[in-house]
Amino acid sequence: MKHPVDQIPPFGQLAALGVQHVLAMYAGAVAVPLIVGSAMHMSQADIGYLIHADLLVSGVATLIQCLGLWRFGVRMPLMQGCTFTAVTPMVLIGTTGGGLTAIYGAVIVSGLLMIVLSPLWGKLLRFFPPLVTGTVITIIGVSLLPVAANWAAGGVGAPSFGAPRNVALAVGVLLIVVVVQRFAPPVLSRIAVLVGIVLGTVVAIPMGFTDFSGVSDANVLGISTPFHFGFPTFEVAAIVSMVVVMLVTMTETTGDILAIGELVDKPVDARTLGDGLRADGLSTFLGGVFNTFPYTAFSQNVGLIGLTGVRSRYVVAFAGGILVVLGLFPVLGEIIAAIPQPVLGGAGIAMFGTVAASGIRTLSKVSFGESWNLVVVAISIGIGMLPIGAPGIYAKFPNWFRTIMESGISAGAIAAVALNLLFNHLGRVKSR
Repeated sequence: MKHPVDQIPPFGQLAALGVQHVLAMYAGAVAVPLIVGSAMHMSQADIGYLIHADLLVSGVATLIQCLGLWRFGVRMPLMQGCTFTAVTPMVLIGTTGGGLTAIYGAVIVSGLLMIVLSPLWGKLLRFFPPLVTGTVITIIGVSLLPVAANWAAGGVGAPSFGAPRNVALAVGVLLIVVVVQRFAPPVLSRIAVLVGIVLGTVVAIPMGFTDFSGVSDANVLGISTPFHFGFPTFEVAAIVSMVVVMLVTMTETTGDILAIGELVDKPVDARTLGDGLRADGLSTFLGGVFNTFPYTAFSQNVGLIGLTGVRSRYVVAFAGGILVVLGLFPVLGEIIAAIPQPVLGGAGIAMFGTVAASGIRTLSKVSFGESWNLVVVAISIGIGMLPIGAPGIYAKFPNWFRTIMESGISAGAIAAVALNLLFNHLGRVKSR
């Protein structure tokens, strides 16, 4: 029999599950171009162009990652989107270091370098035992929960942020997800998040939560052409900062790939990891060519797979196809963008919590007897939570340091690898 990862569900189930994945990641997918474009004071038309270019390349990147293209792609259910790690460096490059063309030059170089480094990075897999992977997966899940909390409160910057009705709507969606997951037939329970989002949106419409004004203003058809904003320029400082982002992204993607391997019961070897990272590099290169930004795996969709139990890579590939269509028809993307933030927040609590729970499950394989492993987990999670609990803690540090440490995932991953080497490899110290 085929492994569940390689099985194709019936079309109806395939489509519903694919839509569910798109809804789970859409807000995060459009956030990066929106933030960068706004920081550079671009026009609404140009920001819209960035968004639908991002959706198009996100879809292509997801298809490459799930279906594979020669040695590109992990061939597991991994959803791709623009990485938030690159936001701050790109804003600095765009506003003070050469503009949008310098961003794209740096993105292209970093993508090519990622392709070159990916097979070497795959050889480091032995430094990611369950102790490290479980810790990193737990950090990924916990670090995403504040995102769900902000959505549930109405979205950062919203005038009604924290209003009781926002939280009530989020809690209602979460309850729907729980009830469907517990009492509905298996076919329906697998799309519990989709059911929660749809019903939550339907309830939100008469309550005034939704705004469809952007639909009438959106273009019906939009095709992203290479180098729309001009040919890339290659500034040394911009390239160096983006290479640092690329190294951080490779660390985060490694955690996501290992998490997916755990969830779908398909162990990841050095070649598989290298192929997944190589696909990230190719997608990032394409991003620089087609007017968008660096790409990585989206952790929220990792949680969705754990929640639904559906392991088919073709489900996520179908979601990638939907993203391509949304990129070609911006008007469809505006319809999805009208889903209220509290609705996404209720679903996000379930999804992101599932990622953290998966990390805890992986850590259950680790011996915590008289070993140093408890110290490794404790300090790594502590370091990973610092920028989340105190977002401005590194505000006065150099930009290269902030790029690495302001991502709780990369900071925690680096700490976990270093502490595991210190306690379990150097001198093979096993106990006090």
